[in-house]
Amino acid sequence: MNEDLLTIAGKSYHSRLLVGSGKYRDLNETREATLAAEAEIVTVAIRRVNIGQDANAPNLLDVLPPNRFTILPNSAGCYNAQDAVYTLQMARELLDGHRLVKLEVLGDEKTLFPHMPETIKALDILVRDGFDVMVYCSDDPVQARILQEIGAVAVMPLASLIGSGMGILNPWNLGLIIEEATVPVLVDAGVGTASDAAIAMELGCDGVLMNTAIANARKPVLMAQAMKLAVQAGRAAYLAGRMPRRFAASPSSPLEGHIA
Repeated sequence: MNEDLLTIAGKSYHSRLLVGSGKYRDLNETREATLAAEAEIVTVAIRRVNIGQDANAPNLLDVLPPNRFTILPNSAGCYNAQDAVYTLQMARELLDGHRLVKLEVLGDEKTLFPHMPETIKALDILVRDGFDVMVYCSDDPVQARILQEIGAVAVMPLASLIGSGMGILNPWNLGLIIEEATVPVLVDAGVGTASDAAIAMELGCDGVLMNTAIANARKPVLMAQAMKLAVQAGRAAYLAGRMPRRFAASPSSPLEGHIA
């Protein structure tokens, strides 16, 4: 699997586990967990995490430098297209013209479900403005297809509510999205433990993005290691191809030619 790379917007990565940078005890724990996960892409909520907006506050880039990690700015906390576009344009300025971003436009504060009409509007503006956009979206195959047609470089359907840890609630919809996808599909939101990540990868997802599942674990660094292994195992199982499901037992040893 050494050459089984994840390619997004023309750049290839060895790790299929993307991680967030919020909710940790401090920046040192953020760094330790990120290293334990062996993640190469780290998403950053521009409205909540300092990457240079405040010269007097600790800077995430001091512990996760852009020359080692791909920083993925996101528009978490935005509820309309205008705010999301402005936030990601600001991120581009802070990161010296960085093009790869994660678009999130939320529908309400209770569910944090994606607001798809506003998401589509923002995506169209960002693509025209030269961004490479990964998009947080509903697990709706039709919406995912529309995002790809507009120019998303990856679609990121939620497995369940952001931060809920409920796991993958609708594997059938994810399967439909994966089947039709022309760009990478990454599960975003809802992963709670290692088995959730493995299931996502076994379904054929190209990667998994998570934050709360690691940061809110009792031992975040150890959970980061578990998530790394789960993603790797799930990907290997997908590539290997699982055995067919049967409705009857099938002995592991052949019945013919056995010694009486």
